[in-house]
Amino acid sequence: MRTDSPAGNGPVSAARRRDVIDALRRGAVPENGLGLLATGLDRFESALDAELDAVVSGASVFKAVRGEYGSGKTFFARWLGERAKRRNLAVAEIQISETETPLHKLETVYRRLTERLTTSSFPPSALRPVVDAWFYVLEEDALADGATEENLPAQVEKLMTSRLSEVSRHAPSFATALRGYRAAVAAGDEATASAVMAWLGGQPHVAAAARRGAGVRGDLDHFGALGFLQGLLTVLHDSGQSGLLVVLDEVETLQRVRSDARDKALNALRQLIDEVHSGRFPGLYLLVTGTPAFFDGRQGVQRLAPLAQRLATDFTTDPRFDNPRAVQLRLPGFTQDSLIALGLTIRDLYASGSPVAERIREVADDGYVADLAKAVGGALGGKVGVAPRLFLKKLVGDVLDRIDQFEDFDPREHYALTVNASELTEVERNAAAVDSADSVELDLP
Repeated sequence: MRTDSPAGNGPVSAARRRDVIDALRRGAVPENGLGLLATGLDRFESALDAELDAVVSGASVFKAVRGEYGSGKTFFARWLGERAKRRNLAVAEIQISETETPLHKLETVYRRLTERLTTSSFPPSALRPVVDAWFYVLEEDALADGATEENLPAQVEKLMTSRLSEVSRHAPSFATALRGYRAAVAAGDEATASAVMAWLGGQPHVAAAARRGAGVRGDLDHFGALGFLQGLLTVLHDSGQSGLLVVLDEVETLQRVRSDARDKALNALRQLIDEVHSGRFPGLYLLVTGTPAFFDGRQGVQRLAPLAQRLATDFTTDPRFDNPRAVQLRLPGFTQDSLIALGLTIRDLYASGSPVAERIREVADDGYVADLAKAVGGALGGKVGVAPRLFLKKLVGDVLDRIDQFEDFDPREHYALTVNASELTEVERNAAAVDSADSVELDLP
């Protein structure tokens, strides 16, 4: 394997390689470098890149991704996030959950969005750096228009009012809070500035004194959240970002909440889709991920007819002919062959950064990687679709690390795959269907 990226865009840096390997060793989806691992996603690239380019031009896009557990929905979302950042979009990935982030409470969704907001330059939360950059741009624009040092604050205020005019119609407190934040920064009052920024991010229970000083009251509610999102998009655009990709991951959790909360959440999703399509959020790409049961089952999307109509997509044809421009995409999941191919890619990526690269490729040869992939799939009841996480964790942490460190280690002789129930996710445990809570040992040839 070359140490170039899959698209041949240049060598893989040591830091990027390390980030990917470290994440796989923990059994996690890497935050970066996902293009190195992408298998089977090339057929989506053209359509998705066109949609991202449209967002950069000021359009708004909604997309739904469906796939069984283990099919790579979170991987897909982060892979798309990398492509979005290359176009200078900000990205926020939000895990929908009944207790932490209920979808029917959009104020909570907005709060998680600001907490997870990241750009190519700033890690989460990038909200304050983005706002600071926005005020810097306003000052530069005011100076370019002829403002002097004496009237600069007034000219910045005038520009801010102009650029937030549309937002102020729906969420006037957003602009008010920005003014309060700027005043606190100018006065050197860091405590108030931080509190007002937290309020702008949708955080509850901000000190009353800080809210009074900024001229705002109460906490953000469900209806104000959409207005704040609109304001955030304006600030992002004017501060140099091309747009915003928001990922609502694991929306299938809605099927497990109370019926009244589920109905409210489904209606909130329908409202979000309509707002995106209405053009209210220029520069927004909204992506949701869920299982087929969520999109097709009676406890999911089909429970709300208007939502089902908006998400309706034909999946009756051969998956080879799925339309990547449709509102829903179908992830096919892993086969035994694609799982082995991914393992070989990781083996070669690991070797490319090791001083004993040839030994790694020789001891963990193609045949051994295939045997390990089959053994992990067998330990999970033959359900290859849920095997990638565990397979890559075992390959990196149990096999490649040992070959790299111990010159006499041979996995065929010294290693037997052991799968403990404690290291499995709920889905993996269900697939394994092991009667005992103890481990299962499988000897590899």
